[in-house]
Amino acid sequence: MQNLPADHLINHPGILTGFTIVIIVMLLLDLGVFNKNSHVVSNKEAAIWSVVWISLAMGFSGVIYYLMGIEQFTQFQSAYWIEKALSVDNLFVFILVFGFFNVPKHLHHKVLFWGIIGALVFRAIFIFTGVELINMTYLPEMEVFGQLVRINAILSVFGFFLVYAGIKSWFAKEDDDEEKDFSKSPGARIVHKFFKVSDNYDGDKFFTVKNGVKMATPLLVVVAVIEFTDLIFAVDSIPAIFAIAPDDPFILYTSNIFAILGLRALYFLLANFMYMFSRLKYGLAIILSFIGVKMLISPFFHISSPISLMVVGGVLILSVIASLAFPVKGKN
Repeated sequence: MQNLPADHLINHPGILTGFTIVIIVMLLLDLGVFNKNSHVVSNKEAAIWSVVWISLAMGFSGVIYYLMGIEQFTQFQSAYWIEKALSVDNLFVFILVFGFFNVPKHLHHKVLFWGIIGALVFRAIFIFTGVELINMTYLPEMEVFGQLVRINAILSVFGFFLVYAGIKSWFAKEDDDEEKDFSKSPGARIVHKFFKVSDNYDGDKFFTVKNGVKMATPLLVVVAVIEFTDLIFAVDSIPAIFAIAPDDPFILYTSNIFAILGLRALYFLLANFMYMFSRLKYGLAIILSFIGVKMLISPFFHISSPISLMVVGGVLILSVIASLAFPVKGKN
């Protein structure tokens, strides 16, 4: 096994080229071949694509294990499954958005595709900017409780925020999102500010011409709402993965990309099997709080990536078991 340090791997042309080629090829196949025409995605098709994306992520993590070793492998796995779990919560809101705007089922895939393309760009900005900020905000070494430590200001703020987010998630009401008026979302307001919006959809077009006037269709509004919703959820997920590998943007970004790219297929499965995740919010609350505590105590006590992975995986499995054993009324 070749144990390459993280900073060397970031500049390793082979793995970076391989990662980029895989992502580009899969996106071209997804949009240009298998989903060239808008259609309703079946459970079978969604299941196949879910397996494909998860298999690609697991295969890539195997490459990381071979080149870098067990620590980076478990960092990738932890960041991947944390992002995947938090994204499931995001998908519940996507379902509500589609229902609110009465988006035809055969157009869901196109909206999610462009929404996720935007997410890839914004996540890259958040992750690489965040790593730079973390590297710049280490406080001078100080003695705390008789121990010399270096506390990072940004990670400490993230830690407190995640503990708060976890507690808030635990006590959040089930119908909070269901009562939202998504037409007042900042994303929707931006589209309405710059374009006239038609009342009806025009197939899978984002723009249409009505009475000689070019107008945006409601589909563009939905994409904007989805993009803004993802930005809001990134406020939780991005700080969460920084606890796993705060100084390794390569691990953080690649794990995030693979997790996000599988969301479209997962969405179509989730829409039909929501009862399997009815208790997920409690698991996510525990995970967020655990990661927040890990950030806060990291200067004094290091929780290794393998242990973090076991905690995250265990909580997710127990959440699904609890959802099946004690389903929320109306979810099944």
